[in-house]
Amino acid sequence: MSENKNTIISKGENDSPIKAVLVGVVAREERTAADSIEEAEKSLDELERLLETAGGETFARMIQKTTPDPRTLIGSGKVKELADLCHNNDIRLVVFDCDLSPVQIRNLEDDIGGDDLRVIDRSILILDIFALHAVTAEGKLQVELAQLQYTAPRLTGHGIEMSRLGGGIGTRGPGESKLESDRRHMKRRIDALKAELEVVEKNRRTMRASRDKSGVPKIAIVGYTNAGKSTLLNTLTGAGILAEDKLFATLDPTTRKFILPSGESVLLTDTVGFIKKLPHHLVNAFRSTLEEAVYADIILLLLDASDPECASQLEVTEQLLDELGAGGKPTLYVFNKCDRAFGDAINLMDVTANKVSGRDGQKRAVCISALTGQGCDELAEAIQDIIRRGKRTVTFVIPNAEQGALSRLYSEKAAVESVDYGYDAVTVVATVDDRVYGLMKKYDPNAKTVREEDTW
Repeated sequence: MSENKNTIISKGENDSPIKAVLVGVVAREERTAADSIEEAEKSLDELERLLETAGGETFARMIQKTTPDPRTLIGSGKVKELADLCHNNDIRLVVFDCDLSPVQIRNLEDDIGGDDLRVIDRSILILDIFALHAVTAEGKLQVELAQLQYTAPRLTGHGIEMSRLGGGIGTRGPGESKLESDRRHMKRRIDALKAELEVVEKNRRTMRASRDKSGVPKIAIVGYTNAGKSTLLNTLTGAGILAEDKLFATLDPTTRKFILPSGESVLLTDTVGFIKKLPHHLVNAFRSTLEEAVYADIILLLLDASDPECASQLEVTEQLLDELGAGGKPTLYVFNKCDRAFGDAINLMDVTANKVSGRDGQKRAVCISALTGQGCDELAEAIQDIIRRGKRTVTFVIPNAEQGALSRLYSEKAAVESVDYGYDAVTVVATVDDRVYGLMKKYDPNAKTVREEDTW
């Protein structure tokens, strides 16, 4: 059994990966569309990777084309086929690539049979991976909250001791009492977790307020799970955080300072990855973590250019950013693993680059390899260009008697490029935004007078 008490996938005999059957469903009205079957296969490919990340192994895959059956989702004939497959091959786990109701889980486990066979859905599998990878106290709290919020209404589908009550005299009362007791315990625990997370969120808000006050630009690295976000942060900043070729290897946000070629500092934050069909209860539980993208000044949208599903992953990421309220932020599209990209991915890079190129000629799509560092210098330049958009580089001449203005430039986090101390004045070259320029305008010898502006 995994060391994390919240995980649900255990090892088989001799510590071997537990074998599982993956099941996908295509609605009857879509059964004539070849692309629906193809999409279902691609979704099962991702489900297989999720299973491997959780420590399982795919034995077989099934796709049922049917009108969803309220009792078992896939119908009695397919359940019989699934039961035979599990019994003949000692399969103890069945994973559905969609959400199942509590009644469907119970009915499937009853119909397939086997005392130790479990039926889970995609959401439960993702929760298991989150439990496996949670490291910090906040991450563990968020995972437990998400698990409880998902399983609380599903108590009737989780074990004989909770729901499969006896029908005879002397069995109904205790069973019902235990079920209600479990529900009350879960509700109390959910309330306690929410209270603990609220304290964590207050601390996070305090840290964000401090960063806002510092004026240092905040950049969130977002993207599909396993796109290489942690590897990029490590390459740029030497953060030393865990970076594995697994789904959801990173759950907790990590922020590090990065120095741009101009010498200006920015804050880079690694965030939890996105995925198709990301359960809403996970989004809610991890909202404070995901909101790092909402409070960022710039989004680095990282894509795995070597993945054939790069285009659909881009669509999922942009959709989730919109749902979080971060869709309108300045965005730099970063195609990672370009040293392994080919075919459609290269075409997507070209299309995206053309789509996001602004009239100002600023580059908003770059190609890199976070692992080797290829293209990271160009990435740093592109970040610098976005930060400077809407800013101007000005030469200020500050009288020696008013050198406090130079200190103000530093306190406002302006990018001071050079300082030349003269006999009568200090000449400063700095990049400033409109607000800081308004404060310093009187020291700009090239600033237009009010009379000159009125003649425009």
